[in-house]
Amino acid sequence: MQRLTTISAVRAASRKARAENRRIALVPTMGALHEGHLALVEQAGREADVVLVSIFVNPAQFGPGEDYETYPRVLEADEDLLRQQGVATHVFAPTVQEMYPDGPAAQRAAVIVDQLTDTLCGAYRSGHFDGVTTVVSMLLHIAQPHVAVFGQKDAQQLAVIRRMVRDLHLPVDIVAVPTVREPDGLARSSRNAYLSPAERAQAPVLYNALRAAAEAVREGELQGRPLVRRMQARVADAPLAEPQYIEVIDADDLLPVDDLQPGQRILLALAVYFGDTRLIDNIPITVPSRT
Repeated sequence: MQRLTTISAVRAASRKARAENRRIALVPTMGALHEGHLALVEQAGREADVVLVSIFVNPAQFGPGEDYETYPRVLEADEDLLRQQGVATHVFAPTVQEMYPDGPAAQRAAVIVDQLTDTLCGAYRSGHFDGVTTVVSMLLHIAQPHVAVFGQKDAQQLAVIRRMVRDLHLPVDIVAVPTVREPDGLARSSRNAYLSPAERAQAPVLYNALRAAAEAVREGELQGRPLVRRMQARVADAPLAEPQYIEVIDADDLLPVDDLQPGQRILLALAVYFGDTRLIDNIPITVPSRT
């Protein structure tokens, strides 16, 4: 596995792979890798011959007061994990200056996806998705992959990137990987390390709430508000949990849904604070047809 730190080096590796008719997969990450990331890398290995994992804590997607400065940066440990897995062929670990030569605040060009970024996390993290789409667009242009792999846990990010790729006619396939969970159901996340023991003990309430709503949909509930109330009641069982949003949304336009239609693809989604730690989770589900 080779570490690359410059854009020119990644472009050279990409040109070489394409000249050899080898398929390239990109797995964009911010590092602090865990089993969820490794599942993305594993899928990338099924999709391609060359697997490039980017590790870059992107300042443009953090807002004021968020955890950019304290976000874990453990490149050596990340590379050890990737070597043990044995799938990644390259790691792209650029500096902020490499990606933003004049600094992120001086960046004048950006990729913005309207509407899909107005709800869920986008309603509370102004500019976050502009930073995400811009850096992902940069990575796609730098690496020129045939496929890029993302996790379902970040469902809004996945939908936004898919729309960006579609609308800009970017020649890359976007592959989604189901959320990887701890044995108690908590979605794997780099931010789980921030949780205190008491918070960690209560955090599985997120998945429990989502499962309760998903089961209600399967049993025939077709109204969004009762589903939201069901999730709210489950989350309220955890005294340390402070919900930011709990919603039932359409999986395509990411707008709230009141009347569910058979065959409709929806997301049960929530964001909850435990202290200063913000966790997100979701379950995608297709509304069953009436019998």
